[in-house]
Amino acid sequence: MTEKKERIIIGIDPGTLAMGYGVIRCEGNKMELLGMGTIHMNAKDDHQVRLKRIFEKMNELIDQYLPDFMAIEAQFFGKNVQSMLKLGRAQGVCMAVGLSRDIPVVEYSPRKIKQSITGNGNASKEQVAAMLNRLVPFENSPKFLDATDALAIAICHFYQMDSAVSALKGKGGWDQFVRNNPGRISSGDK
Repeated sequence: MTEKKERIIIGIDPGTLAMGYGVIRCEGNKMELLGMGTIHMNAKDDHQVRLKRIFEKMNELIDQYLPDFMAIEAQFFGKNVQSMLKLGRAQGVCMAVGLSRDIPVVEYSPRKIKQSITGNGNASKEQVAAMLNRLVPFENSPKFLDATDALAIAICHFYQMDSAVSALKGKGGWDQFVRNNPGRISSGDK
């Protein structure tokens, strides 16, 4: 089986008032920016109406870019429980849309994302945006950092995929692992 050389990754920074997205095309170790932006929800709308808009926009983005992978920012613990619940719902809608379209979904913590882009897990949003512009130049810096956050999520996934593949290649891949570890492999039959 031949591995698909070109991959499209969509990164999502979920939110109930603003949702960022960033899309890259990867071939080998090269990245190309396909698009990024922020989808704004009306703060006066009911939460359910905003979730419906997220659902519709996610489907539109998937139809437009046809991603192979979706990377999304994982929730972090905050002081406001209601805000966390609403954010979790928005995240869940995004994930459900991807999974319903057979797109693998992977979550990354904010710290992991910043670490993979800048080398510093405590970097500011502005530092992340500046580094992104060096990695995949874009003409106009977005007005809202939700878009660059989402782009960082997509690039984080690209880096994680490449490191996982490299690690396997360096160790002989899955076939070699199975040969070296027959006692750790189960056929699933009990």
